Amino acid sequence: MSSTDLLSRIRQQYLSLSKSHKRIADYILSNYDKVAFMTASTLGKNVNISESTVVRFAGSIGYAGYPELQKELQETIKTRLTTVQRFEMSKDHSESESLTRIMLNDIESIRQSIDQMDMAILDKFISEIIQAKKIYILGLRSSSVLANYLGFYLNFILPEIHIIQETAQDVYDQLLNLSSKDAMIVLSFPRYSKRTYDCVDYAIKNHTTILGITDGLNSPLFKKAKYCLTAKYSMNTFIDSFVAPMSLINAIIVGVSHKKEGVEKSLEKLEKIWDEYGVYGIK
Repeated sequence: MSSTDLLSRIRQQYLSLSKSHKRIADYILSNYDKVAFMTASTLGKNVNISESTVVRFAGSIGYAGYPELQKELQETIKTRLTTVQRFEMSKDHSESESLTRIMLNDIESIRQSIDQMDMAILDKFISEIIQAKKIYILGLRSSSVLANYLGFYLNFILPEIHIIQETAQDVYDQLLNLSSKDAMIVLSFPRYSKRTYDCVDYAIKNHTTILGITDGLNSPLFKKAKYCLTAKYSMNTFIDSFVAPMSLINAIIVGVSHKKEGVEKSLEKLEKIWDEYGVYGIK
């Protein structure tokens, strides 16, 4: 099924629905942020109808089952929910339930990311990094954590790593010397930062290779990047869960280190510097 907006589809088909299905539709339209994380049984209880009726409702609007409807609803709301709505979602569970659910969701996110990984694209992604003259890393807002982590370790391996920072210096000033020989690794997850895409468009105008890391095929980054890798993004509460993207970044760093010549010598040199200046350990 095409990834159209579930809420719009419900509105379009509303008049043709049965009375019980309209009750489900009404509840979803009014509580879509909560329904995205409800089981079919829980939704049925809230509407005072059977679980089997909820499953049939999913089929009546074109889904193979309720899990498929729920998955698309989760995709639909990722960029819609405010921070306050996301926080309210987390209050529907006890503290112990929330902590366990978040950690289990993180485990599942990594599993799904592995299942969806295209190893051929990953290999081409890594090759583009090694071949580029300079690497720019762009990740704004919460994605800046990922950008800084990736840049920290790539700096041990490659000579010219530039992390675009949101500082007093405008981000565009930091892109002044972009060229067609360079590559920009862009990290973008919901809620997608507008400034990130302004920078991407600027880089494209300068014929810079765009390498994307994002949450899925529906991301606006996917169609802009030469090669794009996806990692499951979890939205458990008002925070962004980047466990799966971080794991993917670890794989990229290790992959680059295996393909790039002279890494071992660079690391040996770094260890000597760290030892000389007491970077680690207190004497």
